[in-house]
Amino acid sequence: MPLDPEVEAMRAKREADDVPQLYTQTLAEARAADLASIRAAGGEVEHVHHVEDVVLAESGLPLRIYRPEGEGPLPTLVYFFGGGWTLGSIDTADGICRQLANSVPCQVITVGYRLAPENPFPAAVHDCHQATQSIAARAAEFQVDAERIAVGGDSAGGNLAAAITLLARESGPSLVGQLLVYPNTLYGSDTASMRAGDDPFLFNKTSVGWYWEHYLSDSADGLNPLASPLLATSHAGLPPALVITAEYDPLRDEGEFYAEKLYAADVPTELSRYDGMVHGFFAMSGVLDGGRKAITEAATWLRRTFDG
Repeated sequence: MPLDPEVEAMRAKREADDVPQLYTQTLAEARAADLASIRAAGGEVEHVHHVEDVVLAESGLPLRIYRPEGEGPLPTLVYFFGGGWTLGSIDTADGICRQLANSVPCQVITVGYRLAPENPFPAAVHDCHQATQSIAARAAEFQVDAERIAVGGDSAGGNLAAAITLLARESGPSLVGQLLVYPNTLYGSDTASMRAGDDPFLFNKTSVGWYWEHYLSDSADGLNPLASPLLATSHAGLPPALVITAEYDPLRDEGEFYAEKLYAADVPTELSRYDGMVHGFFAMSGVLDGGRKAITEAATWLRRTFDG
């Protein structure tokens, strides 16, 4: 189908305003522009019963905790923000995390992992795994139900969530689910959706390449399954998954290929493609009906997953 009318209007405004692509800016400019864009498209900031910023003493990593009303221990989603491992922060995922905390309801904890190129692969993977292990190990302190922990993320955050499930399969913690929203799963992918993704006013294949160039200090690292989860020798034994993709997203095919890999390995997997949508729509619930629907779908899936 064609671009969703709301997406088409958003794209037309970007063209009329001649909005520069993030990859044409300095890192400082791109990081600021990314946060401003997400806040503008995220809609009204939802109130959550308890929001707290903490720092993990053992690693120095910042966390933000979103806790709905109710007594602990609580089912918990450990969430990793997007931004191509290069942009993004706890603040860029704030709107998503608030909505999920209220809608599931569940506790959501966002991890402030280190960014590239200052800290290239595998720094972010190690940060996210260490944080997830620490949260599980200190379940009583964080009011976490240790038997109901899921991981999730959008874009690069989805890539990190997938990588953490591979590590957790071997060294813990036990996870009940993975929410993967248009995840990167294969470095250097040459899929149909990647080849078609050349719109200068949308996230495109040049964007994808720019992020990978910052993330990897050596292109050979792209063959590591922790960078390209699609390349894992086995996907058996991983937690149930919801994979959300967008029709007009260069990452669409590799996300869907990953869902197929999980399904073939007997991992309970749901794949949901949003026709007419583009990369980033999950964070645009303030301006895109598709974003609101995807948040609702993710919340419904998480609720069902946590309830067993």
